[in-house]
Amino acid sequence: MGHVGDAERAGRCSTGKSFEEGVVLAIEVGGILGLLILIADVWAIVNVFQSAASTGVKVFWIVLVLILPLLGLIAWLIAGPRGKVG
Repeated sequence: MGHVGDAERAGRCSTGKSFEEGVVLAIEVGGILGLLILIADVWAIVNVFQSAASTGVKVFWIVLVLILPLLGLIAWLIAGPRGKVG
């Protein structure tokens, strides 16, 4: 077996932070990123509703964004319907 260092015995990683501090930071970053994706998805869905696309196209894009939030958003940014109903 390998030698356990003082930092490992103290529950700290090589950066000097405890494991719990690292987990909390990861959760905070993940939570902020998730919130930003949620806001962008809502924005995309609103834009799809307001577009001049047919009902079937609107349903397709909304379902895609709801099922695959990040990939659906990226796909909508590249190829999705935009623009206001005139």
